[in-house]
Amino acid sequence: MAKSFNPPHVWSPFGAFSQSVISGDGKTIYLKGQVALDPDGQVVGDGDMAAQVAQVLRNIAAILEAMGGKMSDIVSLQQFTTDIQAFMGCGEVRAKFFEAPFPVTTTLEVSSLYDQRLMVEITGIAEIPLDRFIMPETAQEKHQ
Repeated sequence: MAKSFNPPHVWSPFGAFSQSVISGDGKTIYLKGQVALDPDGQVVGDGDMAAQVAQVLRNIAAILEAMGGKMSDIVSLQQFTTDIQAFMGCGEVRAKFFEAPFPVTTTLEVSSLYDQRLMVEITGIAEIPLDRFIMPETAQEKHQ
């Protein structure tokens, strides 16, 4: 189980993130950057940052759940957005998916994503405890 650590000599986090995360003995999961696509590959929330953030986080949750994981297993997130101000206004959406201890988080504004309708992409690293981890039957060996 990962633990967060906010050292007393560094500024205190002001949102749903931690300054550092110490991970343990579980399975490390590296998540591909998720965008606001539904299961059919259609863009969700065209022009609506909150709807897109929610869809991205639902996608991440679904990937983790398929392996026995939870959002609380995420130790690190990298967030890319085309509108930092709109993204920063989505704290209530993120709060529905995360609770303390929060993952470490880096957020960057970018000029665009691969589809102009997409406003946010989030990737991350999770650690699922071994007692919950489920190896997907369709998992394949990398670098065969």
